[in-house]
Amino acid sequence: MDPTRVAASLPDSELAAALQRGEPHAIEALYDRYGRLAFGLAARMITDRAAAEDVVQDAFLSVWRNANTFDPARGSLRSWLLSIVHHRAIDHLRGSAGRQTDAPLDVMERLKPDAFAVAPADADRIEIRNGLAALPEAQRQTLELAYFGGLTHVEIALRMGVPLGTVKGRMRIGLEKLRDRLQEKRIEL
Repeated sequence: MDPTRVAASLPDSELAAALQRGEPHAIEALYDRYGRLAFGLAARMITDRAAAEDVVQDAFLSVWRNANTFDPARGSLRSWLLSIVHHRAIDHLRGSAGRQTDAPLDVMERLKPDAFAVAPADADRIEIRNGLAALPEAQRQTLELAYFGGLTHVEIALRMGVPLGTVKGRMRIGLEKLRDRLQEKRIEL
């Protein structure tokens, strides 16, 4: 039987173990399972499709090279992969490709519903999206600029015309509210 097909049916925990053993079919199965989701995240952050594809490729290479650093006690394989994609996208935005300085303040406009249809956890994503939408405007915008716009706290403060401490406070309070809401709904981030 085809090892990639076998790996595709493994739960994430066993797939992670196969990655840590350096089994090539494991990275193929991981890409088949989460590649579209990873690209969706990168494409929401980086409007250039080719650059988003490069970010995803770089993230999967990083997963392959650093599989031994995955710790299931800290989160799921899916979350770990998406955090790597997120950080690679931020690195791209901050890098030589330049920053998207003309990006709209309301980054949620780039979170089109069809991007959420690429993975089985649609309900969770909808709750996260609703949780963001339920936050006070200033907290929501601050979180969007940080997590989807790739801006630093200082850049957000300049963009929004508020002190740095205000940005940090909005981030902390907004994340706490979002976490509490998601915990009430038993959604794991």
